[in-house]
Amino acid sequence: MIALIPAAGSGSRMASVAPKQYLDLAGQPLIWHTLSALSKVAELDQIVVVISPEDEWWDSFDWCEFKRLEVLRCGGASRAESVLNGLLALQGSDDWVLVHDAARPCLDPALVSQMIVELVNHPVGGILAVPVADTLKLAQAGQHIAHTHPREGLWQAQTPQMFRIAQLAHALTIGMGPDITDEASALEKLGLQPKLVMGSPWNLKVTYPQDLRLAELILAAGRLG
Repeated sequence: MIALIPAAGSGSRMASVAPKQYLDLAGQPLIWHTLSALSKVAELDQIVVVISPEDEWWDSFDWCEFKRLEVLRCGGASRAESVLNGLLALQGSDDWVLVHDAARPCLDPALVSQMIVELVNHPVGGILAVPVADTLKLAQAGQHIAHTHPREGLWQAQTPQMFRIAQLAHALTIGMGPDITDEASALEKLGLQPKLVMGSPWNLKVTYPQDLRLAELILAAGRLG
């Protein structure tokens, strides 16, 4: 079983010189915490990080403590392209792959193990997600509210997202486009129905500068579950 981390993005919304996966978080680069969490998942045999061929930061850090780690410099222009390139590099295996955001450093390893148990015999696979709790508004021009969107049945997708390597690679190959914002959406485009597995509100994705502080607080409190 393999974990794949697409980490070729620039993190433009962070307004920083370095990509956000290398920004300091509690004394380590952000992605270090992501790798640390995944390295504690006993079911994973290998952790693969996909970075940009032009990445100038990776070699500046010491990753030797992560024994099951492999780095592929085949990142693409989008997340989906980076994931597909990583999957193609793993050709010959039809193992399960768990694709996880580099910028979700507060992942609970126990939650991943529970997810694997729940999905390992599923015909498609599935994703971590949490039910939407907030009231949703649809905006029109000028940021005025068009209407309130019912939240019943809506979930907020998280990662990891767990699928078979060959099936996910096929889905991404034939369905690649701007509508593919996560791995599950590629499977959905094939008419398949991935399973929703309860995630955690602490499984924060660092997107904006203030998210770094939130992630630091979550890590410091040890509240990952």
